Amino acid sequence: MSPTRLFRTVAIAEAVTWTGLLLGMFLKYVTETTEAGVRVFGMLHGVVFVAYVVTTAVVWVDRRWSAGRGVLALAAAIPPLATLPLEWWAVRRGWLGDAWRLPAGATRSLPDRVVGWLLANPLRGLGVGLVAVAALTGLALVVGPPTS
Repeated sequence: MSPTRLFRTVAIAEAVTWTGLLLGMFLKYVTETTEAGVRVFGMLHGVVFVAYVVTTAVVWVDRRWSAGRGVLALAAAIPPLATLPLEWWAVRRGWLGDAWRLPAGATRSLPDRVVGWLLANPLRGLGVGLVAVAALTGLALVVGPPTS
C-alpha cells in the first residue's frame, strides 16, 4: 500500500467516523431520542482518530515533512471532517507519494530507522501499528473521555 493510499484510506475513515459521531450527537442532544450513536461512533471515532495519528506520524517520517506540515496534518483530525480537504490538498501538492522512501535504506535518524523497519515487512508494520493503536486507545480510555 502506497503512502497516498494509506493516508487517504485513514483520512476518509476518520471523516466518516466524525460524521457518525456528529449524527449520534444530534440524536442525543437535539432530538433526545438515543445515546447509541454517541456510544458506538464515539468509540469507533476514537480508535480511527488514533489510527490517523499513527499513520500521519509514519507518513511524516517517511516523506520527510517539515514540522509545520506534520502538525497541520495532525491538527486536521481535530475539526470535524477536516482530514478530507487536508488529504485532497496533500495529494495535489505531492506531499504523499506512490512509493515508500524508507525501506530501501533507513540509516539516518532513529525515526527513519524505526519507520524503515516497520515498512520493510508490511505484515510486521501492520501488526505493530495495530498494537500501537490498541495501546494508545487503551491509554485514552484510562485517562477518560474529554468531558468527564
